[in-house]
Amino acid sequence: GEYPASPATRSSVMRAVRELDYVADARAKAVAGVGTPTLAFVLDDITGPSFALMAHGVEREATRLGHLCLVCSTDGDTAHELEFVEMMRAQRAAAVILVGGTADTPEYRARTARIADSLASAGSRLVLCGRPPLERGTPVTVIEYDNEGGAYALCAHVLAQGHQRVLFLGGRPDHTTAQGRERGYTAAHRARGLEPDPALRLFGDFTRDSGHRLMRGALSKGLEFTAVMAATDMVAAGALTALHEAGLSVPGDVSLVGYDDIPFARDLHPALTTVHVPYEELGRLAVRTVLGRTPDDPDEHLLLGTHVVVRDSVAVRR
Repeated sequence: GEYPASPATRSSVMRAVRELDYVADARAKAVAGVGTPTLAFVLDDITGPSFALMAHGVEREATRLGHLCLVCSTDGDTAHELEFVEMMRAQRAAAVILVGGTADTPEYRARTARIADSLASAGSRLVLCGRPPLERGTPVTVIEYDNEGGAYALCAHVLAQGHQRVLFLGGRPDHTTAQGRERGYTAAHRARGLEPDPALRLFGDFTRDSGHRLMRGALSKGLEFTAVMAATDMVAAGALTALHEAGLSVPGDVSLVGYDDIPFARDLHPALTTVHVPYEELGRLAVRTVLGRTPDDPDEHLLLGTHVVVRDSVAVRR
């Protein structure tokens, strides 16, 4: 219970607090169930612009709902991820949001299911945002976007301009986000009765440097293509530089598209045709959904749409 102190005692204690510059231990308050409630946002790479947009959405919505948001960048280190999640469990975080694609392996599913069960036992909740869902019955909320559908629509737009040899600059072959975008690329070809040339599929990662390196390699090998579909806008930016360095114009000589619709995509020269992913809304929705649920609510699996943003980087094949 609470035991009121005399005014003199209270004045003496507060004077000591000021003199010692005392700050309450937020972790202890969290364990005790008092203080500002917390949620955690865990991602591979905090420097990625798409993740930054999602983090912005998470932080804004968490603040609006009176929660403190903590961000952890793991650099793909699963041990670091597990360590951080366990820390959040100990601190009674309201939710832990894991973001971004991964390798969908039995080890991933078993590890993530253990995380979900561990958090649920502490009254917390796991949210997977853009990650592969788990088996039915696992206490988890899934928020994702139509990754493959966006890639299909984008590639279909390129093919509709008469291009038949489309170079695909992908991410890691075992990465679920990269796999979905490659599936959309393949499905769009097959819907038009085409089979993409395996030689036109190159793999790296989702960075600008990867796009630059892969494009230079494709040009040095003499691969024949009239359009390029990059797995991200960052990859497209690197590819665009490599094309310009080779004396090729976009879209005059080669058409080019990206994916994500990050802010600078419209400022490239030419402005980049891409797929818009509502990253900020994904972050906001993840927070609203997990903080608005009750223990009796069923597990949620929500899917947001994507759409093609047509700009200036694709031309009709001559």
